[in-house]
Amino acid sequence: MKTSFKMVAMLLGMGIFPLCANAQKKVIIEDEEPNSIMFISRDKAGDEIIRIMNDRSQLRFHDPNAPRFLLTDQKGKFALGIGGYVRATAEYDFGGIVDDVDFYPALIPQRGSGNFAKNQFQMDITTSTLFLKLVGRTKHLGDFVVYTAGNFRGDGKTFELQNAYAQFLGFTIGYSYGSFMDLVALPPTIDFAGPNGSAFYRTTQLSYMCDKLKNWKFGVAMEMPSVDGTTNSDISINTQRMPDFATSAQYNWNSSSHIKLSAIIRSMIYSSNVYDKAYSKTGFGLQASTTFNVTKKLQAYGQLNYGKGIGSYLNDLSNLNVDIVPDPDNEGKMQVLPMLGWYAGLQYNFCPSFFVSGTYSLSRLYSENGYPSGNPESYRKGQYLVANAFWNVSNNMQVGVEYLRGWRTDFSSSTRHANRLNLLMQYSF
Repeated sequence: MKTSFKMVAMLLGMGIFPLCANAQKKVIIEDEEPNSIMFISRDKAGDEIIRIMNDRSQLRFHDPNAPRFLLTDQKGKFALGIGGYVRATAEYDFGGIVDDVDFYPALIPQRGSGNFAKNQFQMDITTSTLFLKLVGRTKHLGDFVVYTAGNFRGDGKTFELQNAYAQFLGFTIGYSYGSFMDLVALPPTIDFAGPNGSAFYRTTQLSYMCDKLKNWKFGVAMEMPSVDGTTNSDISINTQRMPDFATSAQYNWNSSSHIKLSAIIRSMIYSSNVYDKAYSKTGFGLQASTTFNVTKKLQAYGQLNYGKGIGSYLNDLSNLNVDIVPDPDNEGKMQVLPMLGWYAGLQYNFCPSFFVSGTYSLSRLYSENGYPSGNPESYRKGQYLVANAFWNVSNNMQVGVEYLRGWRTDFSSSTRHANRLNLLMQYSF
């Protein structure tokens, strides 16, 4: 009986020990189904997927980085990233205010406007961003990107679409930053608007970028027109008949240094009640921009914009409806005014996680045909000065501090100014 019990125990032991040993091994389920997906961390994805996901050549400083986690197909050819950041700022204005959560010198209140405040405290979380980014490497379409993003800058702090586009074979189709911009040459700021003389806008577009030549990029674009003008009882802005057309050429001499030249042309349609017919005015813009290494730790930024009827594209002037304005010398007619915007800045990187920067910017609206004869308090010039410091506490958390000073000068030569101190905390996911 004892012998039988020992034999049974031995047989059970022989069966149990291999079972326990197998339980310690990692179980891999083979799945050949091409539509199956895997949830992985970013550093586990393939090199091609990571390269496309991390590409920031068409993103600005305020846009979110690649997400921490990805959904990828079984073969690792496509990946979907879901990410964004929570961004909180505290703002204190002193010695004059800007009547907006963003710092536009054009919005420093006019004398007699009823706003006599010299100090102002605000907090803002509305620039917190969510995005979806699908990337892949395909045989016929090359690098393929579908990107949507939004923040809470809609009416009543509702979610508002900021980007929605697809990219393949050099084409961009959808809603994104305009082609008359240089995103990489924009300096870092806590202020979400950035330098007042910079070109900044979003639009629905069909654009193409050729980067097949060494060190060179060439672009063309057809963009949805949007005309912001000043009207009266004799004139009104019509539905536009043709798109805006933009083109650019860029030369890169290393991964962080380039110079870019851009141009845009637009036709703006308006109706005259005096002559009972529609007219068109042509606007145009020219841009030169650059960013380059001065030393290993010092980076320079700069941009110059000049044109007529391009107020919608320039930060400060986009608040003033001056794409097209009444012509004081010709009743029932409108005109396009010359305008200028530029900035220059430097960034010094003490180490990979800490840097400081400073930028000066100017925006200018010129007079023609007596404009603005009826309102000498109209905007003529704005100036913008910013100095800041950023610390990347970790891969996902960034804090910063910033000082801003703005000046607004009117055609009457009166000048008023404002100061702002910004604090930032941002967590990316």
